[in-house]
Formats: sequence, C-alpha cells, structure tokens
Amino acid sequence: MTAFRLDPSYRRHDLVVIAGSPLRLFRLSTAGRRVAEALEDGRPLPQNHAKLTDRLLDAGAIHPSPDPSSAVFTVADVTVVVPAYNSLPEGLDDMDRVVVVDDGSEPPLRTDGRHTTVRLNVNRGPAAARNAGLAIVDTALVAFVDTDVDVAGNWLALLLPYFDDPRVALVAPRVRSTPGASHLAQYESARSPLDLGDQPARIAAGTRVSYVPAAAIVVRTDALRAIGGFDETLRVGEDVDAVWRLLEAGHRCRYAPDVVVHHRPRPTLSAWVRQRLTYGSSAAGLERRHPGAVPPLRISGWSAAVWALMLLRRPAAALIVATGTIAALRRKLGDLPASESVRLAGLGHLYAGRQVAGAITRVWFPIAAVLAVFVPRLRLPLMAAVVVPPVLDWFEQRGPDDLGRFVALRVADDVSYGAGVWLGAIRERRLGALAPDFTNWPGKNAG
Repeated sequence: MTAFRLDPSYRRHDLVVIAGSPLRLFRLSTAGRRVAEALEDGRPLPQNHAKLTDRLLDAGAIHPSPDPSSAVFTVADVTVVVPAYNSLPEGLDDMDRVVVVDDGSEPPLRTDGRHTTVRLNVNRGPAAARNAGLAIVDTALVAFVDTDVDVAGNWLALLLPYFDDPRVALVAPRVRSTPGASHLAQYESARSPLDLGDQPARIAAGTRVSYVPAAAIVVRTDALRAIGGFDETLRVGEDVDAVWRLLEAGHRCRYAPDVVVHHRPRPTLSAWVRQRLTYGSSAAGLERRHPGAVPPLRISGWSAAVWALMLLRRPAAALIVATGTIAALRRKLGDLPASESVRLAGLGHLYAGRQVAGAITRVWFPIAAVLAVFVPRLRLPLMAAVVVPPVLDWFEQRGPDDLGRFVALRVADDVSYGAGVWLGAIRERRLGALAPDFTNWPGKNAG
C-alpha cells in the first residue's frame, strides 16, 4: 500500500482540514477524522480511506510516498528518448533502450551504434523530435531527457513506483542547476526556472507547481499518444502544454523532488538572456491554448485592494481593508479558532504582496516605468517592489554570490522574461498573458 506524506500547508482543527495548493478547506466526517489522524501519525490507514485520500491528493494536501521495492514497472519497461541538435548528451552508455533523435544537426550526429538513431532532415524543434522518438517506442513508459541534462544513478528507477497509481501519467524529478564557480552558475543554483523546489507536489495550473519542464520526465506511452504527443506548432512551451493536456484528459501528474537531475546553465550572459526571452515568449501561445492558465499574477480581490492602497501610499486604508478581510474570514470559518483566520488572512496578504512585486518587475515593468516617470508618489513603492524581493531571496538562499550582483541578475532575469512575454503577446495578438487573475479564498470539500 502506498504511504502518504502531508503537504507543509496541512493544518487540522478537529473536523476541519486546511491544506493544498491553492488552499482548500475540508470538513471531515467522524470516519474522515480517523483517516486524517492516521495520516498525521503515519499509521496504517482505515480500509475506507480511498475517497478522502483521493480528494486530498487531488488538492495537493497530501502526496504519495510509494515503495520502490514493490513497483509494478522496472527500467526494462522504459525507453529513453533524447531529442538532440548539434550535440549528444553525456552518459548515454549508462542507459538502456535509448532512442536518439537527430533534429536536423549539421553535420549529422554520430552515435556508437548501441542505441537507435532517428534522423530528421531539417531542424523541426523539440516537440517534433520527441514525437519522432515516441513513434517507435514499444514500452509502457517513455522518458524524455534533454542533451543539457545530466542524469546519473538510479533516478529512473526511483520515479517508477509513482506509476503504481493507474491515474498517474507523468512524473518529473527535480531539475537542479549544475554547480559552477561563475556568477551565472551561482545565480542559477539559487534561481533556476527549471528548479521547482524541494517539496513534492501535484502538477496543475494555478498551483505551487503549475508545470514541469520536459528536460527530464517519465510518461505513460499510451497516455501521451492519446493526446497526440507534443504540439509541433510550439517551438517553446510545448512541454507545459503537453502536461496540461494530460491533466485535462483526467490524468494525474506528479513532481518528485527527492529524485534530482542536473541541468547545465547557459555559459554566457547573452545566451542566458536569450533563454529567458524564449521562456517568456511561450506564455502567449500557452494562453491561447489554455485561457487563464498563465496570468502574471493570480490574486484575491481583497489582497489586490490592500496592495493597491500600499502602492498609493495609503497604509492606514490598507490596514482597514486587511482587518476587514480577517473579520470576513472569521465569519466564514466560525468553527475555527480566531487565530487561524488571522494567520490565513495575514499570510495570504504577505504572499500576495510578494507576487504583486514579482509581477511588477517581471511582466509589468514597462507600465511601472511609465508610472514612475509621470506619478512621483509611486516611485518609492515601485522601487521597493523591484529591490525588496531579490534582497529577500538573497537572504533566503544564504547569500549566493554577493548581494549587489545577485540583485542585478535577478532584475535582468525578470526583465528578460517579461520582455519575452510582451513579444509573445504582440506576436499572438493576445493580452491574456499580461492580465491578472482575481480569485476568492479557497473553496470547500467534504470527506
């Protein structure tokens, strides 16, 4: 039987559980409370746990901890597909059942003959290369590994137990940046966009882990074929799109950060900036296919009002609105301690403030620059929005590189990505990737 671990957000007050991403409220029956107590204590679960644990799993309130010793699949059930353009990855000799797809390299790539090679006559992009490899896979599972990713050890075997759940169609490891001595390498070790953190998660748009890159993933072959594979019209963001289409088809996708692979960062500042521009340019195409999935900011209306007042330098009014939200939440959660309403509302506003600052620097920087020029009273709060989050990140990461250089790279990172978002929006003629999404406080579940 699969064991479970609690998400860090998990809190229970008798018959009420608050947990997940985004936060949800679960009201438990007496039987549900027994399941919750067993989860919390790490004891065997009651036989009737499936209904509640499924809901908690799908909300991101708990996460599976499968037993590798009892996995249904083995590495013999996996074919590794490597989309390659002008270079081959290291470590191919350590992997069995490998398909290398040469995506129009000039001159053509040469392998040692141990592995299957598929040649595309022209460069068609990573989606087409992965699909070409997928077409000849005859195993139940397929792993995709990019050429700039270093995999070692038993990373693949450690991911396979997640597929004991028949609803799981995709599992991704944590992709950390390869350590290095350069300033870019140090920054990437702290802020790589491919590194989605050290906490396990369900993958879903609008959650803590809304996507995973295809730098290294394992997928059910039939499930991926059923959705048509990767969208070959997308040169970037095709991996995110595929994950979201798997979810739309009713599958589960899991992020398993206990398993780590390494991605080599760009070697030069110019290549690094181009990478961020490219990443940002994917947002508009994804928004066209998945409306509402890629807003620069997802925030409750109340938090938006609080931080709008703070930007206008009206802290007293902001405090009144924030106090009002605590009172409203207290009425909504009347059977919970008042301290829980204060905690939820307070942390919610603080988290929202950081997200507002990130959106200002990352996507809305052209608008912020114009406002700073023509509205003098906004200059100080806008400058704080630019500087304070990187400084906090620097302290949280225990000082990678020196503070000034880290802040400069963080601002360059955000501006480069944001410029890509604007370029993509102009190219696609869609503004959805530039607009905020206003939400309410979490919904409710019962169990």
